[in-house]
Amino acid sequence: MFGTLMERIGVAARGALLVLSYLVMLVAGALGWVPVFAVAGLAAVVGEFTLSRWSPPSDLLLEKVGLNRGYRQLSRDLATVLLVAATVRLTAIEVTWLLILPAAVWVIAVFSGALNTMIDRRNPISALVRNIELGPIRSAPRPPQWASDLAGVPLAVANVLLIPAAVVAAVQDDVAPVLVVGAVAVLAAAAVGAIIALTWLRGRGTGKSPVLPVLQRWLDSYRPEVALYFAGPAKDVYQANMWLAPTEALNQRGIVLMRSREAFLELADTRLPVVCVPAGVDFMNLELGTVRAALYAANVGANIHMLREPGMKHVFVGHGDSDKQASVNPYSKVYDEVWVAGLAGRERYARAGVGVRDEDIVEIGRPQLAGVHTFGARAEDRPFTVLYAPTWEGWLDDDPYHTSVVLMGERIVKGLLATSPTVRLIYKPHPLTGSRSKEAKAAHERIVSLVRAAGGDVDATSLDGPGHRVVTGRVPALFDCFNQTDLLISDVSSVVSDFVQSQRPYVVANPSGLPEDEFRREFPTSRAAYLLSVDCGELEKILALTRTGDDPMTEARRELKTYLLGPAEANPMDRFQEEIGRLCR
Repeated sequence: MFGTLMERIGVAARGALLVLSYLVMLVAGALGWVPVFAVAGLAAVVGEFTLSRWSPPSDLLLEKVGLNRGYRQLSRDLATVLLVAATVRLTAIEVTWLLILPAAVWVIAVFSGALNTMIDRRNPISALVRNIELGPIRSAPRPPQWASDLAGVPLAVANVLLIPAAVVAAVQDDVAPVLVVGAVAVLAAAAVGAIIALTWLRGRGTGKSPVLPVLQRWLDSYRPEVALYFAGPAKDVYQANMWLAPTEALNQRGIVLMRSREAFLELADTRLPVVCVPAGVDFMNLELGTVRAALYAANVGANIHMLREPGMKHVFVGHGDSDKQASVNPYSKVYDEVWVAGLAGRERYARAGVGVRDEDIVEIGRPQLAGVHTFGARAEDRPFTVLYAPTWEGWLDDDPYHTSVVLMGERIVKGLLATSPTVRLIYKPHPLTGSRSKEAKAAHERIVSLVRAAGGDVDATSLDGPGHRVVTGRVPALFDCFNQTDLLISDVSSVVSDFVQSQRPYVVANPSGLPEDEFRREFPTSRAAYLLSVDCGELEKILALTRTGDDPMTEARRELKTYLLGPAEANPMDRFQEEIGRLCR
């Protein structure tokens, strides 16, 4: 909580300093304090760049309190005019031009922004597709992306050149520098405005893009039966990625339906047809009557646009079974069925009492794990390999079970790198690590530095070779790392449940020091794990035990695998296909 409070104070302080620089500019300009104006003007320009680049929350905070970038730029231009008026002897015509030139830039900015908005509405990106041939589709002309990005309030940044010009004018008692620079700013803004205006004129008479009608005709001919639906943001697209291969392998015709352009661009390679329709109204106007089963990988608000379809069965498949609270979200009761890997998932919902009925739960195993190799001893052609795969910090403050990175991560990595005989380390953090907590981000960066100092590849895209690896990209995938791993160290997360498929030894971090019996009772996925306390004192002994192959937890892992993932003799892909077939019939 303290860390979060300090972050909020920092965000507010940076925003307040920027506002202060503008206030000082206005006062210094009105009073003719040239040195003070110059310093405040430099601080304002540097502050704007710094906030936009490194502190977006501060920029957002200022916008929420009514001090958006447009108002700040207006105050900057007003301060510049005031300084010149207070320090330079002006004729009436010079005063007129002093006022007209900055104002002209704003007029161009406003009208270019309006025209750019009209162009966007004339030619909306109503749908994006992959692996689908829609044929040629005529669209209205669009301006270059750079011009479109500058149109509107951002274009008024051209007036920033007036700050140094005003200082020079005040020192020389000559308005000419301001008028020359002002004219240059007007010409630059006019060039952008002309591009936007000409593009708008070229597109007159063009109606809305016909993408949606053409897409609907394609859907009518393809007749999808199973839809993998994902409405989450790009940072969570890994949740959909894990269901691509199982959906591809189905006998029924599958399709991926998405709602975020950014997530669509980040989706992993797939042979499935992919459709992204961002707008809720557009999506709800699609006819999806042939879909019999809709699969949901995440609980998000925009799921409602698919859940309203009455002619299909809605199934929550999630993105991994774990003992986290997220695995028993009360939202899950809105679906017709909830599919879990094994008995552990069923009992987890029963204990949580969130309204999901037992008869609506179906155990299907984990079809994604078909490629995870099961073996007990390490391969002879590579060194003993330890995978450290912590989860992220989560949304809750002060919950040590969400990630070991902050409290234990460096200690774990240092211990592994110092082990003799040496081990090979693969560090693969959760994709969201550090996205909410600065402490987690800083700890992650220190871990990466440790691996780099040990000669490891910190931008690894391959697991080939004997050296240490930091894997933060989409490839190698987590399951590829599993197949190179002799010992896993992780947190209370779905990584543990999936790794149990391999029946190899694993370690679960216990950062808050719960007694062993209580920890295993509260987090059943740790029943066959070695536990690691915050001081990592057990690490050396765990490594010694698991290296020998004489592992006392072997039988416990075999039993836990059945509990978590279902009977060993049942092929999870067959079970997945069988349940999909039932819904489609």
